[in-house]
Amino acid sequence: MDRYEPLRRRTIALVGLMGVGKSSVGKRLASALSLPFRDADNEVEAAAGRSIPDIFGDLGEDAFRDGERRVIARLLDDPPHVLATGGGAFVNEETRALIKGKAISVWLKADLAVLARRVSRKDNRPLLAGREPIEVLQAQAEARYPIYAQADITVETADAAHQVTVDQVIRALAAHLGEPAE
Repeated sequence: MDRYEPLRRRTIALVGLMGVGKSSVGKRLASALSLPFRDADNEVEAAAGRSIPDIFGDLGEDAFRDGERRVIARLLDDPPHVLATGGGAFVNEETRALIKGKAISVWLKADLAVLARRVSRKDNRPLLAGREPIEVLQAQAEARYPIYAQADITVETADAAHQVTVDQVIRALAAHLGEPAE
């Protein structure tokens, strides 16, 4: 048995605010653990046949969240993988219960100023349209942090290389499961 085998028994769902690195860290984590990677946002877009900004613009956030919930429920029925969820997915009570029942949830938490700088680089985030990123992130942190805190594991990330965060997540997963990390 290789040292990571115990970490591959359940899906690992990454949760946290936009810009925290759920997708980029998730891809590297999946590679390190020899697991498939799934990005809930990409899966929602594929299922809907349109982009997330288009879903928000045409159908509204409620329709997006409903589709996101259904897609995540389907993904959680797949064999173990690393799943990057959208920033608001874990806030949905039904989605959160599904994740808690079928996966190990990992809250990636980073300084809001770091996140604001990261999300300012792209204009594809519907919740930021025409708004100051730091203000949106502060409001989201107030509303979401108490919910994200229900995740199985919290990993405080710094503004470091993604591999540093991957290593932190692997150590935290091993500790959570009572397995040696090295």
